[in-house]
Amino acid sequence: MNVEVNSKAVSTSELAAIIARAGNGKRSKRLWLAGALLAVAVALALIVTVAGLGDAPAGPRYVTEPVTNGNITLTVTATGNLAPTNEVTVGSELSGRVLQVDVDSNDRVVSGQTLAVLDTRSLENELKAKAAALESAVAAVSQARATLKEAEAALARQQTLKKLSEGRVPSLAVMESALAAAARAEADLQSALAKEGEARAQVELKEADLEKAVIRSPVDGVVLSRSIEVGQTVAASFSTPELFVIAEDLSRMKLEVAVAEADIGRVATGQKAAFRVDAWPDRQYQASVTKVSYGSAITDNVVTYTTELAVSNEDLSLRPGMTATADLEVANRQGVLLVPVAALRFNPQNDAPAAAAEAADRSFIDSLMPRPPRQKERTRTGESTQDSTGGARVWLLHNGEPVAVDVTTGINDGRRVEVSARDLAAGDLVIIREVST
Repeated sequence: MNVEVNSKAVSTSELAAIIARAGNGKRSKRLWLAGALLAVAVALALIVTVAGLGDAPAGPRYVTEPVTNGNITLTVTATGNLAPTNEVTVGSELSGRVLQVDVDSNDRVVSGQTLAVLDTRSLENELKAKAAALESAVAAVSQARATLKEAEAALARQQTLKKLSEGRVPSLAVMESALAAAARAEADLQSALAKEGEARAQVELKEADLEKAVIRSPVDGVVLSRSIEVGQTVAASFSTPELFVIAEDLSRMKLEVAVAEADIGRVATGQKAAFRVDAWPDRQYQASVTKVSYGSAITDNVVTYTTELAVSNEDLSLRPGMTATADLEVANRQGVLLVPVAALRFNPQNDAPAAAAEAADRSFIDSLMPRPPRQKERTRTGESTQDSTGGARVWLLHNGEPVAVDVTTGINDGRRVEVSARDLAAGDLVIIREVST
């Protein structure tokens, strides 16, 4: 703390002049009374002055804080919502009545587990009809094969007879008829085989429909919502109805936050982050940036970019949809000089009390006479602590006096600022404000 004492004593010449003027007034009663009054005023002022010498008005005092050496982190704050890393909507490709529902919300399920079953009686009847059609097609194939075999045998006999008769018998018409019969039998067999394939496909299709009537979980996870009840009719004619929503592995989640366009240039994948949720205000969760979207979102003329953070949720304390406020670490400095932000705003030319300058040039007699307060002088450097080159400036307290030191600033976390200067070291006292007494 620096204290400057300014005081004015009554000079001998001034007192003598006053007494002389008072003495000369004895010739006139009026002058004598005026001199007496003035002498009383001088005596009172002298008493006040002498009494105040032991406790003179104090000069300005400075509040300081030491320069520290430490770490500082620049963060970007953004708000968003938690979501599962993979959320699956389970629906039905079939229409039908719900026969049973085996799970409810919050239930854990494994891949392939039955969630619900639709009434399959109509499907089973259709399957029986398709199976019968398949059997008929198989029989038709057998019949076509027999017919082909018979036609081929008849053709072979005619060919043998013609060879033995050296071409005299059978006639050309008989040979052509035998060849045509064999060809027709071959075509009938191919047609029967095609119909068998079609019938078999219909059977397999109905069997698949029966499988689809059993709604199964496609992933391991937790059921977030259920949209069906037993007895409800599911209509899948135009679109697949949503029956269940399953979150895959809630022990790992993602946080999607909206980063302002002014900050998005500092954000990159791999950066660390920390966030809090309203459900657990005293707990801080860790995360890391995994994706920064190039696509923008505009809400009320505010442009933001969705940024995705990976979150560990081993204790399942976090739930999908929770609102979170995250601080993304976009810059970090280790082992640097740090000063309070207030140290960069301080300027002794602006903060010095005007009363100290006013009292310094007033005489004792002037102090007895009221006069208007003097205007605060403008500083040569204006209202800023920056020098002409644009660099910042701090003020050190040296032997009770403020001494300016030009510094180069780095990142700012809102409370402290990274600085560097040749004449600045850890432990130096920087002035953050001035108080008057």
